[in-house]
Amino acid sequence: MKPGFLDKLVSRLDSVDPGEVHQLVTRLIREKGTLTKVFEALREGVIILDPESRVDFMNTAACQFFGLDPKRAIGELIASQIRGLDWESLARPGHAVSRDLEVFYPDHRYLNFYLAPIEDSGAPLGHVMLVRDLTTTRAEAEETLETERLNALTLLAAGVAHEIGNPLNSLDIHLQLMGRKLRKLPPGDRAPLEENLKTAREEIQRLDTILKQFLHAVRPTKPTRERCDLHFLLKETLKLLEPELASRHIAVELDLAEFLPPANVDGGQFQQIFYNLIRNAYQALPGQNGRISIRTRFTEYEFVITIEDNGTGISPEHMGALFEPYRTTKSSGSGLGLLIVRRIIREHGGEIEIDSKENSGTRIHIHLPRGDRSPR
Repeated sequence: MKPGFLDKLVSRLDSVDPGEVHQLVTRLIREKGTLTKVFEALREGVIILDPESRVDFMNTAACQFFGLDPKRAIGELIASQIRGLDWESLARPGHAVSRDLEVFYPDHRYLNFYLAPIEDSGAPLGHVMLVRDLTTTRAEAEETLETERLNALTLLAAGVAHEIGNPLNSLDIHLQLMGRKLRKLPPGDRAPLEENLKTAREEIQRLDTILKQFLHAVRPTKPTRERCDLHFLLKETLKLLEPELASRHIAVELDLAEFLPPANVDGGQFQQIFYNLIRNAYQALPGQNGRISIRTRFTEYEFVITIEDNGTGISPEHMGALFEPYRTTKSSGSGLGLLIVRRIIREHGGEIEIDSKENSGTRIHIHLPRGDRSPR
């Protein structure tokens, strides 16, 4: 419909035949309904604003992105409906704007919106805002970047194994030879040298442990799969940790699914997963009233293992770097535990999900497919 058509129609209503008016109104309703259906069919959000930046129209996608009720949003200022939107800096006459926006309600999403003015012969009629969801695209880009980083670390690991591993072995052999010669010295001369020799050997052993942890974290490992009882692996891990849990007076609550089917996994690797995650959980607990809850569930498609604690939680700045090597908040930690855990889970075709809030505890979900799925 051409611009100005409605104005001309209204000015001539007195001279128009009632039957023709009815036809024109019917046509307007039909065209508006068609446009509404087109906008509703789009996956992108569409928001139309009047010159005062009040919402004239909002499609379903836009409502879902921002968690809005269209009946309540219509007629309201857009800045009051979308948090963090600085309308004054965006709505400049004659200028289109493209910005990224991170929202946390109703879901954590990364959005991009394009805002353009609507004009008729230079007169402002409002704005149209097109909103795209970049969450999946961004996650895929981050995963690609992480894969490239791990590939680079794998190449580095091969060089580290050769350049550091071999000299460490040589040093250890020579220190053993020195130890044999020291035993031939008089006891008075031997004691201080043996102490120095012991310190040197302990430091070499520590370097060797760090090297092995690094290689295990970054080198792809193929699981040796067999039918395993996840509950048995979990209980065996808790037996290993029982002395430490008891000494800290930590309560462990089990909510295990009945008739859990066997899982096709590498039992040793999954015990390592449970060991690392439960140990991380109790190390984050307060001095008293510490609690760890472990729950298992299964569906037709997957197993879900949840480990939750009421500890100190994880701060927002650390949440973004959980799986980076050598990033740790613990004085005695290596910063490789979670990297190893995720590597193992992904080698089984699964995924790990961490939900935490500072001073409110941490919840970890392990999603493991029941059928065969390609490693990630």
